[in-house]
Amino acid sequence: MHHRFTTCVFLGIIGSAALSAAAAVSSNWPQFRGDNASGLAAGAKPPVKFGPTEGVVWSIDVPWSPSSPAIWGERIFLTTFRNGELETRCHNRADGKLRWARGVKPGEVEDFHRSDGSPAASTPATDGQRVVSYFGSFGLICYDIEGKELWRYPLPLALSAGQYGSGTSPIIVRETVVLCRDLHRYSTLLALDVKSGGKLWETPRPDASGSFGTPVHWRNNGVDEIVVAANGRLKGFDLKAGKERWLVENVTGYVCTTPVIADGMLYFAAWSNDVADSPLPPWEEFSKKYDKNGDGIVAFSEIAETSIDYWRGVDANRDGKFSKEDWNLMKAEATRSENVVVAVKPGGTGNITETHVAWKFRKGLPYVPSPVHYEGRLYFVKDGGILTSLDAKTGEPAYVQERIAGAPGGYYASLVAADGRIYVASLPGKLTVIKSGGDKPEILRQVDFGERILATPALVDERLYVRTATKLWAFGK
Repeated sequence: MHHRFTTCVFLGIIGSAALSAAAAVSSNWPQFRGDNASGLAAGAKPPVKFGPTEGVVWSIDVPWSPSSPAIWGERIFLTTFRNGELETRCHNRADGKLRWARGVKPGEVEDFHRSDGSPAASTPATDGQRVVSYFGSFGLICYDIEGKELWRYPLPLALSAGQYGSGTSPIIVRETVVLCRDLHRYSTLLALDVKSGGKLWETPRPDASGSFGTPVHWRNNGVDEIVVAANGRLKGFDLKAGKERWLVENVTGYVCTTPVIADGMLYFAAWSNDVADSPLPPWEEFSKKYDKNGDGIVAFSEIAETSIDYWRGVDANRDGKFSKEDWNLMKAEATRSENVVVAVKPGGTGNITETHVAWKFRKGLPYVPSPVHYEGRLYFVKDGGILTSLDAKTGEPAYVQERIAGAPGGYYASLVAADGRIYVASLPGKLTVIKSGGDKPEILRQVDFGERILATPALVDERLYVRTATKLWAFGK
């Protein structure tokens, strides 16, 4: 039960637009998962030979956070929670040294998952002139690249689904900051002017009770859209006005992944255990196990400490207990959801579930890591280190549920790819490099960092950047 992040960027200065667009080819990784959350770095050639004792350009200690690095030019941006403050930090790309750190102290800290979460779980987004950070306990805050605060947009304390904490990340699309704040209550899609922080629009999402993925930008038949997923529905919204344009029903209910845009298509892959094909147990079975005093109510105090975080996550009304009525409502919601990969064709409006879904696939689905589309294939990994590769046009499998040898355990970091290779990081700290293509995963390199990895690696030029539980590493020549 966890969370994660995501989308798109452009430096809109007249006279330097062409230069910045060229720089974005490989010298920038502007947000969660790079350009438009794709996980790709065009032209980059990150190393294959690397590890804690090999190919190290530098490593530095950084305060814990599961958020990922964002990179522009010679600057690396991170978020952390340190000494009670929500920090945005800027490091030198050349040597990792801290250039500046700016913090805000929240009046109250949001609930978050105790072992895997942080009040600074969201990855910042940058357009090369500014960096925008989101904190569920505060809202949005924007600095220039030298650390001067430009604006702030406070938001109410986030009440996340299951009290896991915030996971979504802000994105910058041209001159618009977009934040999808799907919460236990008061879910909205919000757009601000990146220069002033002024609100452009805010669209309520009453049918979205919580997700942790990041939105993406889709240029859909000439219309700029923002795509988000939650509660069994994938939706597209007009970037200009925030109006819903289309929806696809019957996708995963509890969303931790981020959609992927490639070759004009939209891909979404996610799994959770609260959908119809992986149902909650019957109320009678659940209450028999946990209702110690036989009063027909299962209170959190009756549930073992080892599993409390999970059951806290499905407590829909956040009252710290379950009744039979609660249970039936949750099961009804689950029947509308399906664990699936969907490929969506452009051009549709309204309910396009039956008209614009090109193909579906149902095996080997990822829980937290977002998939990557690379060299004509879609790759995704499920917990246990089980990798699947599909033909992106047809959905036909190249290989299905192939185990990554030597790298079991959970997977939170999303897949990234460059130079014919897929980089896959496990929660226990194994980073595996896999050759793209083929009829089974070919391992080119596997490195054990000896501590957990939740953040998605960043690929820029000839460098690989990896954030572990306590360090930020730069590898390359």
